[in-house]
Amino acid sequence: MHLLNLGILAHVDAGKTSLTERLLHTAGVIDEIGSVDAGSTRTDSLDLERRRGITIKSAVVSFPLDSVTVNLIDTPGHPDFIAEVERVLGVLDGAVLVVSAVEGVQAQTRVLMRTLRRLRIPTLVFVNKIDRRGARHEAVLAQLARRLDVPLVPMGRPLALGTRAARFEPGLGPAAVDVLADHDDALLAAHLYGEVTGGRLRAALADQTRRSLVHPVYFGSAATGAGIPDLVTGLERLLPAADGDSAGPLSASVFKVERGPAGEKIAYARVFSGALRVRDRIPFGSAARKEETADRGSGGAGGTRPEGRITALSVAERGTEVRQQRAGAGHIVKVWGLGGVRVGDALGVPGRAWEHHFAPPTLETVVVPAPATDRRALHVALTQLAEQDPLIDVRHDEVRQETSVSLYGEVQKEVVQATLADAYGLDVTFRETTPICVERLTGTGAAAEFDKKDGNPFLATVGLRVEPAPAGAGVGFRLEVELGSMPYAFFKAVEDTVRETLGQGLHGWRIPDCTVTMTHSGYSPRQSHAHQGFDKSMSSTGRDFRGLTPLVLAEALRRAGTRVHEPMHRFVLEAPADTLGALLPVLTRLGAVPGRTGTRGVFCRLEGVVPAGRVHRLEQLLPGLTRGEGELESAFDHYAPVTQGTVPERPRTDHNPLSRKEYLLNVAGRTGG
Repeated sequence: MHLLNLGILAHVDAGKTSLTERLLHTAGVIDEIGSVDAGSTRTDSLDLERRRGITIKSAVVSFPLDSVTVNLIDTPGHPDFIAEVERVLGVLDGAVLVVSAVEGVQAQTRVLMRTLRRLRIPTLVFVNKIDRRGARHEAVLAQLARRLDVPLVPMGRPLALGTRAARFEPGLGPAAVDVLADHDDALLAAHLYGEVTGGRLRAALADQTRRSLVHPVYFGSAATGAGIPDLVTGLERLLPAADGDSAGPLSASVFKVERGPAGEKIAYARVFSGALRVRDRIPFGSAARKEETADRGSGGAGGTRPEGRITALSVAERGTEVRQQRAGAGHIVKVWGLGGVRVGDALGVPGRAWEHHFAPPTLETVVVPAPATDRRALHVALTQLAEQDPLIDVRHDEVRQETSVSLYGEVQKEVVQATLADAYGLDVTFRETTPICVERLTGTGAAAEFDKKDGNPFLATVGLRVEPAPAGAGVGFRLEVELGSMPYAFFKAVEDTVRETLGQGLHGWRIPDCTVTMTHSGYSPRQSHAHQGFDKSMSSTGRDFRGLTPLVLAEALRRAGTRVHEPMHRFVLEAPADTLGALLPVLTRLGAVPGRTGTRGVFCRLEGVVPAGRVHRLEQLLPGLTRGEGELESAFDHYAPVTQGTVPERPRTDHNPLSRKEYLLNVAGRTGG
């Protein structure tokens, strides 16, 4: 039987989890359908998920159909948990995008469909809740076509909308031929001559759906089961089965990491080729990180990947988990035994590179422990949460004894707070959320410190020049000195320290893009006395270069100058046209820059950019300004120089190389001359 790794995606409250329950019931895996409101669903296993009635963590459950076994992944719908959705996309064979027949297309729906299209993931659309009062058919179809802007093929029509008797009547309409013929010249010619048979039309539909050219649309209700049999038929006939060679070399990708009851790490992975076996010793780690290490500087050995021995495997089967000795290509598997594994790691031969399909978080907040909270336990707990979600990016300030985390929004903050309380027994609150800025160089600067000169307490010579680089270029490290002028390990110490130090610029923010050139180098060779061993106090070590480099780089940055840039979101706002007069002044006060405007009927559409730190406030004000009819879609777009108010400063968490005296007291234990 073939495998299908299927994702269910949607905006919040569209009914994803309810649809999962209905599919499990239809397949005979469960006898009773769980309720989101009652907290009895199979996939929402976290206490917080059950209390709030939303999905926070992706969950995997399996069920058999006539010709295919489906590994179904229920993903979060709230935008604050978009990182959880992101990690799932790379392991999918197909997807179901759920839309509410009452609320219609939401901003999150559009973001998800754009990403599914970009990744060419075959996708069916399921319009849910046709039994609810206010459910619509033609209006939702028109909205899907207009707002998603993708080729759609209605697979039938709903009847008795808005009642418990609502049902779905399957059947391809005349419009299906026109949509499919746009991508098939032979079908178009046959259509013109009236030679299109039902079989040929269904074959074209399956082919184009699997190539992500068109998207079949089903209507139904997860609550009543209306339309579910037709959706199941679509899953079997229209979506592609998982591929991969189980006899080939092992290549798998980790998309989720969690901790077991005993604190052990458990990795969720999709096997693309080869097989995982209990007791096998396998390499794991990020191919991108390894290549980055190998490519740095001018030569040198590449990075090495850790290895681990698999102690246990389990796969999803008929709504439960089953321990296995082996899991081949196509399977989604839970893996025990890989202690250092992280989200995005490749198991075996690096295959598909894990990448950000959505923007990283642009907000951060400081975690404030209650007076009785154990700070050490809090640090351990946050570190474990960051293992499960690397984008949380835990940042600890030793000087102020503060810990900050990165976030997508306010709901995610509440989830972190509840998780710390429920899973770890830790009581915390948070400071006000602030945007995560970056710094960009405004010029070129150079500095150097020489061994045994001008109060340099380190046995090392380091000279660096910093220059601006285009946005997105990353940090480049170059050499203007001979690679053989000193041991390679010292060059490596300088480069690694440069990259680490650039995490905090003149204002405390990361400098993501620049070119750093090493202009001077020197060291004190190994010294020894007659009949005695190596004299460490007279010979350079890697510690000397790691200690000196931040001082030199900080001075070069000071001479170059930096400017703080804040994250900007591109927004699309749709609202009644007669509310535009009230909206524009508010947008101006929030620092937004309106761009294109247009009208469609009684609604206006406004595009522009707004600082990320003001998006939440705009969301709060919008209902009152637009009589509850306004709709906002926003996503990170770029960084722009801060132009309003004071320049934001981020507290430093290092030894502050900007202050030579403070730095040397902390690092070298002396101030030098």
